[in-house]
Amino acid sequence: MSNFSRLPAPLADLWEWQYQGACRDLDTEQFFHPEGERGGTRKRRDDAAKAICAQCPVITQCREYALAAQEPYGVWGGLSAEERREIIRASQEVPQRRSA
Repeated sequence: MSNFSRLPAPLADLWEWQYQGACRDLDTEQFFHPEGERGGTRKRRDDAAKAICAQCPVITQCREYALAAQEPYGVWGGLSAEERREIIRASQEVPQRRSA
């Protein structure tokens, strides 16, 4: 009898959550800014994307993926690229020990 416990899990199981994403059938331009977009225009686009994310049934899985993969662009799991970078940076900081 074969031992299947050592085999990797099917990849589809790792990504199936994406089929349930609120963004699945939407234009990616709503979640990824064009080159050079800045200021209020970028904030409004990010806010609109985050509003879609807020209603998404898989926001947690999406956010966990984006943080683990360190996605460098776009709004994922309700977080902008800048917000994700800050979370990752903060998680990598080593707390300073206080001297007595």
